[in-house]
Amino acid sequence: MATTAVDVQGVSKRFRLYHEKYTSLKEKVIHAGRIPYEDLWAVNDVSFDVKEGETVGILGRNGSGKSTLLKCICGVLQPTDGQVVVRGQLAGLLELGAGFQQDLSGRENIYLNGSMLGMSKREVDRVFDDIVEFAELEQFIDNQVKFYSSGMYVRLGFAVAVNVDPDVLVIDEVLAVGDERFQRKCMDRIRSFQTEGRTILFVSHSPDQVLAICDRAVVLSDGKMIGLGPPGEAVRLFRETLLEAGDTPT
Repeated sequence: MATTAVDVQGVSKRFRLYHEKYTSLKEKVIHAGRIPYEDLWAVNDVSFDVKEGETVGILGRNGSGKSTLLKCICGVLQPTDGQVVVRGQLAGLLELGAGFQQDLSGRENIYLNGSMLGMSKREVDRVFDDIVEFAELEQFIDNQVKFYSSGMYVRLGFAVAVNVDPDVLVIDEVLAVGDERFQRKCMDRIRSFQTEGRTILFVSHSPDQVLAICDRAVVLSDGKMIGLGPPGEAVRLFRETLLEAGDTPT
C-alpha cells in the first residue's frame, strides 16, 4: 500500500474583510477598537490525501480557494482549522515572484531560496549551473530580479523548484505566464519527475493538462471540495460549475 505523502485534514482558512478603516484617534476612541468585519472562508473543511508518487490536480474557478489551499499545504499560511501533514521535502512554485527578494540578483535569490528549503551552500553550488541553464537566464543571472519580466520570473522560480531535489512538488497556475516552448519544457520535466516516482500537486487553468498528467483531481467551489476522482470526472464536474456560474468552459 502506497505511503501518504501529503495529508490534508479538514483544512479551513478564514480571512476577515473589514468594511471600515478608522485612522484618526477620535474614530478609534469612539469605536473602542471595534471595526466591523465579516468572515470570508477562502477554504472550508477540505480533506484529501496524496499518495507517494501520485500526481493530483486541483481545479476550480477563480476565487474557489485553490491558491489559498496550496499556501496552507506549503506552510505559507497557517490553517484556521485542520492541519496538513507533508512527508519529505516540499518545493512550491506558488505565484509570480513568490519568495524572491526584489533588490537581490537572480544569483542571490537562488541561494536564498535554496537555504529556505534547507539546502547548504555546497548543495546549491552543485545545482546552480543546472538551475541557470534550465531557466535560460545566463545573461541576466546577476541582474536584480525587480528588472525581470514575468516570463523570467517563472523560468527562475520553476528552475529552482525542480532542481532542489524535492520529494513533493507543488505548482500553482504560474506556468500559464511562460511562453509555449517553455511550458512544454516544464511539462517534460514534470513527466520525468513522475517517472522518478515523485509526488506532484498541480493547479492549472488548462483541464487538458490535468487530463494529460494527473492520476486524480480535486474540484473546489467557493472554498469547498465538491469532487475528488479520476481526471475525466473531475474535469466534467469543473466544467459544469463553470456553466452554472455563466462562465465559458475551457
